[in-house]
Amino acid sequence: MNIKKVNTNSPQVLAALAFLHSECLPSDEYPDFSLGWWWLAYDENDNPVGFAGLYPSVRWAQTGYLCRAGVLESARGKGLQKALIKARIRHAKRLGYHWLLSDTRRNPASSNALISCGFRLYEPSIPWGFRNSLYFRLKL
Repeated sequence: MNIKKVNTNSPQVLAALAFLHSECLPSDEYPDFSLGWWWLAYDENDNPVGFAGLYPSVRWAQTGYLCRAGVLESARGKGLQKALIKARIRHAKRLGYHWLLSDTRRNPASSNALISCGFRLYEPSIPWGFRNSLYFRLKL
C-alpha cells in the first residue's frame, strides 16, 4: 500500500476523492476538497482505496483538524487508517501546528485508530459535531 499527498486541482484526483467519499461515507455531504490538504491510499495495483483530509482549524491557531477519512471495505484491516493518520500528523508538524483535533460518531474502528496514534478523548468547551460525537486531540 502507498499513501500520497495529492493535488486537488487534478480532475483525476477529485474524481478519486469523490468516488471514495461516496463509497466510504455515503450519507455524508461532500467536503470542500479545495480546502486544506488531501491524501490518497493506493493498493498494489495503484488503485485508490482510501482517502483522508486535513483542514486548518477555523477556531484555534496552530491547530489542524482531521476532517475526513475512509478506506474501501476491500482494503480494510491493513493499517491504512493509521497510516493516513500518521501522514497527516507528519504534515501538521511540518506546518508548525501545536495540536490536531478530530471527531467520530458511531465509529469504533476510527476511534481506536486515533487512540493508537496517540490521540486522546476530550470534551471541547465548544463542541462542533453532533450530540453523540466523540472528540479527540493530539498535542504535537
